[in-house]
Amino acid sequence: MTVDAGKEPPIQSGMPDTGPKTILVVDDEPEVRKLVGAMVTQFGHNAITADSGEHALTMVKKKNTTVDLLVTDVVAPGMSGPMLADKLAALQPGLKVLYISGYDNTHVVQKYVVEKGHALLTKPFTVKELEAKMHDLLFPAVTSRAGG
Repeated sequence: MTVDAGKEPPIQSGMPDTGPKTILVVDDEPEVRKLVGAMVTQFGHNAITADSGEHALTMVKKKNTTVDLLVTDVVAPGMSGPMLADKLAALQPGLKVLYISGYDNTHVVQKYVVEKGHALLTKPFTVKELEAKMHDLLFPAVTSRAGG
């Protein structure tokens, strides 16, 4: 086999990066946090988990980690999901956020999630629902091409 040194591999400009992403899962309920983290790993992504917004911010700053998607509960003790999302987005503009909540009709969920057009997944959800919602957020070009 010979290699043509003058020939460069084709460039895939405009192609979305569909490789593994770093997903930050924040939930104060240990079972939910562990389960969602395990699902994220099962989908082929890297999961980082935190039990609070403060813990999540500290981890991201200390590790200097780029987060591709934040999956967080809306209502949490200390720092709410929307507050955490705002603080992380200030550090990492363009951060994608998926809110999860057992309360989809509360004032907080309506005002800070639904009215602002953010993605929401209501607990309880299935593995397939989480995977589909994450895929839509992480790979919108792939999703829109596949769907249309």
